[in-house]
Amino acid sequence: MVHSVQNFMLEPTGAEVALLLTLTAASVFFFLRRFAPVVAIIRASKSDPGILPDAHAKRFMRFVWEVLLQAKVIKERPLPGIAHAFVFWGFLSFALVTINHFAAGFGMRVLDREGLFGSLYYALAALFAIAVILSIIGLATRRFIVQPKWLGPVSKESGLISLLILLLMITYLADYVWLVESSPAAWTNWWLHTVVLLVFLPLVPHTKHLHLLLSPVTIYLKRGSFSRIPPLEGDEDFGIVTGKDITDIVALQAFSCVECGRCTEHCPANNTGKLLDPKKIILGVRQYLRDHGANSDEPIVDKYVPEKMLWQCTSCGACEYQCPVGIEHLPIIVGLRRGQVNTGKWEDEQGGKLFINLERNGNALGMAPSERDKFIQKNAIPIFDGSQDYCLWLGCMGSYDPRGREIILSLIEVFRYLGVTYGVLKKERCTGDPVRRLGNDYLFTELAEQNLSQIKTVNPARMISICPHCVRTIAEDWNEAGAELKIEHHSEFLAKHINGLPEGLADRTKVVFHDPCYLGRYRDVYDEPRDVVERSASVIEPDRTQERSFCCGAGGGRAFLGEEEGKRVSIERAEQLISTGAEVVGAACPFCNTMFRDALAQIAPNGPKLLDIAQIAAQSLPKTTQSG
Repeated sequence: MVHSVQNFMLEPTGAEVALLLTLTAASVFFFLRRFAPVVAIIRASKSDPGILPDAHAKRFMRFVWEVLLQAKVIKERPLPGIAHAFVFWGFLSFALVTINHFAAGFGMRVLDREGLFGSLYYALAALFAIAVILSIIGLATRRFIVQPKWLGPVSKESGLISLLILLLMITYLADYVWLVESSPAAWTNWWLHTVVLLVFLPLVPHTKHLHLLLSPVTIYLKRGSFSRIPPLEGDEDFGIVTGKDITDIVALQAFSCVECGRCTEHCPANNTGKLLDPKKIILGVRQYLRDHGANSDEPIVDKYVPEKMLWQCTSCGACEYQCPVGIEHLPIIVGLRRGQVNTGKWEDEQGGKLFINLERNGNALGMAPSERDKFIQKNAIPIFDGSQDYCLWLGCMGSYDPRGREIILSLIEVFRYLGVTYGVLKKERCTGDPVRRLGNDYLFTELAEQNLSQIKTVNPARMISICPHCVRTIAEDWNEAGAELKIEHHSEFLAKHINGLPEGLADRTKVVFHDPCYLGRYRDVYDEPRDVVERSASVIEPDRTQERSFCCGAGGGRAFLGEEEGKRVSIERAEQLISTGAEVVGAACPFCNTMFRDALAQIAPNGPKLLDIAQIAAQSLPKTTQSG
């Protein structure tokens, strides 16, 4: 007879060993039957060009932080996150217990229950078992009773998996605490625990719990930086059109999705009544791979991913930032956009107009380059010649948009007050940020090369820009064209010189600061703009702030694609900012400024003022400096 798992001096009968061996072989067989095709699809997919080979130290630290410590899971959804973390840690603690359990079935032992280490380890496992039971009950209540809409339809498989985990913990505790070893009840409990384990194993590859196996690898193999768009490879690479274009990393990420809905919950497009659901895009790619495998010629968009979804994305990065299993949604969305643009399948009047404006005039607003020259000359802005401290990148908004120009002039006032020398490029074209995110790589590369040709004539040591989109594109996306430029956002510059700026008055204005997506999530800059505002005013926070900031709606080329379906993202965010009761809405991006200008005028014409942090800083300067 097989005794209780507590007794390691086992004497299983030959029939029991044969039965255990047969059941274990069947469980492993059905597990591999379901898991092997997934691995085969991933391995058969083409190699991803976005993986950096020399970032293992960073990857390891991310693995420890996000996988072993479950820090991201807990931080973004504290209560359910802690519950998930305890389930994960419980499984880790039970790894050795499970090995010993099966060894006991074959008359062997790995842990000595009577020894110091074994007794302590089993006691620790019992504590984790209690934590897992409480966590599973809490998670099941949330999933099947509360039913947050972000989680989607209730899954029978989820219920079965939850029940099996609960049974595993209960049978372990029963054996550890209550049952008398060598008793019939202990024998029955041992076999119940064993059967639950053997049923659980083949279910994992068939459900969303496949992430237990894949997500640690997915997190480790994430690309080098947030939302890094992999380069196209050769003239035959048009983006993601069919299965042949899906890379191994994209396939790995698609199969890793745990369907938690965090991406959906934080998507500004989905929150404002639009079709876009980042989770459904990932699941669409996964279903495509299940149906057609790797290297299929069948198209993905429309049947598996609705085309309309792709063009509603603002590239804010909230989905990618929230994902607990390492999925990089934006490179996938941009890859699918590339496929539509480069094969001529995307037809959009506003998008076509944007492309023409950039090709002909070099700026997204379609203005003649001479307008930039007039602005420079009118305000006596010096041309950068290599001798000044900073090369000031104006960007499309700073060169042509009236509000953007105001921000530039305010920053120049601060430069003069601090005694910082600067100059602008004689010629400038758009960095290519909007077309990069819209999938037009040919035009992006053309714009980048033209700009780099101009920049190389003066070779600036340091560049600065009021636009986080420009900073991101110049600092990272231009690397594909051979650029190695040092550029900072003006919030970073102002924060470094904070002690040189005047302090505000006692009756400090209340400013609600809006975190731009491309400054916050993309660049991890949160404190610097607040430090600048705090120098002369008081910062108050909206409900959705810093990493959870709600997009203004301009990114991903959306600022140039005309009217939105459903509620405008900018209106939703403006309402959130107004609800704080602040006197001023503080921004740090000219795109955010433009979007809020229209939104505030529509919903609160007599409401808070809208100011960039450079304007807030300039307001505290002596009047003689402001007048130039």
